[in-house]
Amino acid sequence: MNLDESQRKKVSEWIGQGLKLSEIQNRLASEFGLSVTYMEVRLLVDDLKLTPKDIEPVKPVPTLAAPPPPAGTGPGPKGAAASPKPPPVTGALSVSVDQLARPGALVSGKVTFKDGNRAEWYLDQAGRLGLMPEVPGYRPPAGEVQEFQVALENELSKIGF
Repeated sequence: MNLDESQRKKVSEWIGQGLKLSEIQNRLASEFGLSVTYMEVRLLVDDLKLTPKDIEPVKPVPTLAAPPPPAGTGPGPKGAAASPKPPPVTGALSVSVDQLARPGALVSGKVTFKDGNRAEWYLDQAGRLGLMPEVPGYRPPAGEVQEFQVALENELSKIGF
């Protein structure tokens, strides 16, 4: 791709402003009349020795640990403490998007539901949303599925989907 010096400076400014490669592709078309592919924009940015600003990663929601049971309580010989499975931790629903989508998917990521169960999600080329829970057979409550879809839509809109 042949750009003059002023066009190269403009691309550098756009990267400095934090524009995504797809936005730069659109601006090249609208401002310079250049119809280029996304890959050509990636190569242009690489040739100019520029680094696009990374999207701020989603911060995981901290989980609270259940306090240990008092010593000498619970069933067992000589008052030994039992080690039952701790109750599920309730919290906020969190969604993250993978930097590199899983094979066969347009975009993918991870979700942690309010009950602490986690799953991987993906959106395929046909626009179908899929969930793969860590615990086989886990099905999140219907209300949380809707909340997940809204949170996912918000995250995807942040990265240009």
